[in-house]
Amino acid sequence: MRAIQITEFGGPEVLTEVDLPDPVAGPGELLVDVSRAGLNYADTHQAENSYLAKMELPLVPGGEVVGRTPDGRRVVALTNFGGYAEKAAVPAATAFDVPDGVDDLTALSMVVQGATAWLLLRKSVHLEPGETVVVHAAAGGVGSIAVQLAKKWGAGRVIATASSEDKRKLALDLGADVAVDSTAEDMTAALREANEGRRVDVVLDMTGGAVTDQSVAALAPFGRLAFYGMASRERPSPVDLGKLLVHSTAIAGMWLPHAFKLPGRVVHRAMDELFALVEAGELRAVAGGEYGLSEARKAHEDLRSRRTTGKLVLDPSR
Repeated sequence: MRAIQITEFGGPEVLTEVDLPDPVAGPGELLVDVSRAGLNYADTHQAENSYLAKMELPLVPGGEVVGRTPDGRRVVALTNFGGYAEKAAVPAATAFDVPDGVDDLTALSMVVQGATAWLLLRKSVHLEPGETVVVHAAAGGVGSIAVQLAKKWGAGRVIATASSEDKRKLALDLGADVAVDSTAEDMTAALREANEGRRVDVVLDMTGGAVTDQSVAALAPFGRLAFYGMASRERPSPVDLGKLLVHSTAIAGMWLPHAFKLPGRVVHRAMDELFALVEAGELRAVAGGEYGLSEARKAHEDLRSRRTTGKLVLDPSR
């Protein structure tokens, strides 16, 4: 089969197209003929081995696929690696049947970005009706879904941040009440201004560095920040627990794999609700671009340069 393989860690240049033997599904796994593979910002960390889960070489990157099993089931699935290929062996426990009314791009959008947005709002910050929600990187995969879910679930005001006028317009089209330039020198002041002078209740952040520090400073009493990535590759300042007392604020981290350890099949509940919203026309995925398997390097370059919006996918047939 055709696949992308990494034999040394690094930037986009380490992604190489190769021919490999077809994978064999082991116990508890499903073999999937991949129709599309998802591209995520986390994949760029995987390629340089800076992700939360450490990788071993040689590696076929990619953590999500959609396609059919040998018995004809159409599934979207999460996998630790192996997604950038024509075939993938995936854990049956992280595979979800895709309704007929949900296309490949949307299925891939929901399995990582959608589930992440659902968990951030439902589990990490426990969004309450009327609260102000800040969504950083609101034109991205998680952000574009989080904006829609926050509005649907009763947020009083959704403040989106994005780096370009086109991205901010997209966030407004998705339902954000106001859009802020993510390159603002003082994000604390920018968020308070966007909230009519008031501090904000909830922040969803995957940026890191000064943006995270200044977002924490913008939280209202009992405000919560959910931290789920570090796209800037810059660590925020260490958290001073004493300073959290000043406004009774809270900071939560979130990594999707941990949700599969929760009782009650939480991720399956999230996927059921997300697919139902899609089929009802109440939630949509934002198509960010499709690349051929041979264009994987360009896809990573585009991701790292923040030239993208919405959901990116690989077509392994080309």
